[in-house]
Amino acid sequence: AKRRILTRFLPWKRGTSALKLAHFLLALTVLWSHAVFGGELVIRHVKPESPDDPRHLYYLEVLKLALDQTRATDGPYRLETSNDIMYQQRALKSLETDRGVNVVWTMTTSTRESRFRPVRIPLLKGLLGYRIFLIRKGDQARFSAVRSLDDLRQLTAGQSSDWPDTKILRSNGLKVVGGVSYRGLFSMLKLGRFDYFPRGANEPWAELRTHRGQGLAVEQSLMLEYPAPIYFFVNRQDSQLADRLERGLRLAIADGSFEHLFVTHPSIREVMDRAHIGQRRIFKLDNPLLTPETPLNDRSLWFDPATEAGPIRPPQHPPNGKRQ
Repeated sequence: AKRRILTRFLPWKRGTSALKLAHFLLALTVLWSHAVFGGELVIRHVKPESPDDPRHLYYLEVLKLALDQTRATDGPYRLETSNDIMYQQRALKSLETDRGVNVVWTMTTSTRESRFRPVRIPLLKGLLGYRIFLIRKGDQARFSAVRSLDDLRQLTAGQSSDWPDTKILRSNGLKVVGGVSYRGLFSMLKLGRFDYFPRGANEPWAELRTHRGQGLAVEQSLMLEYPAPIYFFVNRQDSQLADRLERGLRLAIADGSFEHLFVTHPSIREVMDRAHIGQRRIFKLDNPLLTPETPLNDRSLWFDPATEAGPIRPPQHPPNGKRQ
């Protein structure tokens, strides 16, 4: 009886082809691995560019939130950090070749959306496009005297050479010096290689604490604004992971957990407490790097820090439109 039951499920009866046998063994291997490892999905993400990089933690929390929202339907997961520190271009190349990482969070561009599969939900609700400057202590008077975008064009910004912001600023007629590494930009500012370091509104105070002792300060009177969504990107072929992340993020938006994480995160709260948006002169810039698929009209995805509360409106201009 045992023999009859066994031969009912095993394919190596008389006349069974080698191809069928190979398919059976492959399926058996997959089933065995799921039984041993519980079908656990392994997500590999980048290391911070430096041990004192404060930007990393928020995105990691959003990633966990999206995966936790889909755990019941899609199964367990495990997060792993890449072995090596990767600057943006290396991380994206690793993602493209499916070696080292399988998810990257970064500002979108039309080129990136053609190379990778984007999850078009702004992880910072567009807050990264509100740019407040780090400057050298003692230079505030130079910036307080800036009354127009033309005045600002007389000064020089610093950005990493492989950040999309570099192209955005230059396309709007601003002078930019490119740096090689995130950490090195703070030293370059201190040494006078450029005049100001535009940062996302959620970034400068934490960075100032991290780089204390370098003679830097947060500029008090100006701000740049341009649409700059940060998305999760996965390999072009990895539709399954992209789908899980989008479903997880939308579930988190629907039940309020995404908003709760956003408004309670220390870096976001600091914007509300210290940025004084209403007292700043705001220069609005074009972002020529966006695609028509950018969800600018989905009010649930964007945040306006000028209100100091909740999502209200996305940037009111098309991806390649001109602004005054």
